[in-house]
Amino acid sequence: MHPSEKFIAPNTILTGVPLKQLIDAKLVALIAESFAAVDARFDAKAFVQMASQGLEALELKDRARHIAHALQAQLPKDVEQACDCVIRAMGPKLEVTQDYGLAPFFYMPQSEWIGRYAIADFASGMRANYELTQRYTAEFSIRPFVIEHEAACLRMLNTWCQDPNPHVRRLVSEGTRSRLPWAVRLKNIQVKPALSLPLLEQLKDDPELYVRRSVANHLGDIAKDHLELVLTTCNRWLEESHAMEDPQAAKKRRWIIRHALRYPAKKGNQSALNIRLAAK
Repeated sequence: MHPSEKFIAPNTILTGVPLKQLIDAKLVALIAESFAAVDARFDAKAFVQMASQGLEALELKDRARHIAHALQAQLPKDVEQACDCVIRAMGPKLEVTQDYGLAPFFYMPQSEWIGRYAIADFASGMRANYELTQRYTAEFSIRPFVIEHEAACLRMLNTWCQDPNPHVRRLVSEGTRSRLPWAVRLKNIQVKPALSLPLLEQLKDDPELYVRRSVANHLGDIAKDHLELVLTTCNRWLEESHAMEDPQAAKKRRWIIRHALRYPAKKGNQSALNIRLAAK
């Protein structure tokens, strides 16, 4: 059994129980076990000692960063080799897109490591993001790559739009959201939404609601800065839906439109209200 499968976590956030309690000494020991199993050079004892020291005093994200720093101290200095070790230490991929509870938080420290330390090697770091998102999420760890290697990253994400794994396809949209909550703002995409819109065009009719919801949320982010562009896009998508041969596909397309425009509609924008009404 992989150490990630030994990680005990509730199915949902529990009232009165801080999420930070997931990132504790037991998790540190399991992470150490996962790395020691794939790399004989990994000093599990030193990692546990460093990662555990002062951990209880930290909040959630700081705990993940603290453990990531301890990982960095034990991983190979060569970024490609380190990424390879991080990937090999990962457990089974998620087999569903919902109802998997909080168990994927096992990988929150690894996510922090990728976003902070793998940025120096674009290809290796993106390979780590690709593997991570199939087990946890890479929507946060990929953002430094979008910022530092924008053109190359967007080209790669364009190919990921066709990936068979829905977690990878969702990452394309979620990882490039300019206003993703609790994440670093992607200021260039915020100013130039044309950078991410082609990705949404490819994903708007994705077979998975998990992916389509991200597309709608991404479009909703754009609407907060470029409402007219989103209104035009939604109008076009709506017109296209009328010509779709599959009624269910057309229905799913119209759901995205309504979901994307819910914020401006709530604010009373008449055009948004009209489009949402027409998309019912």
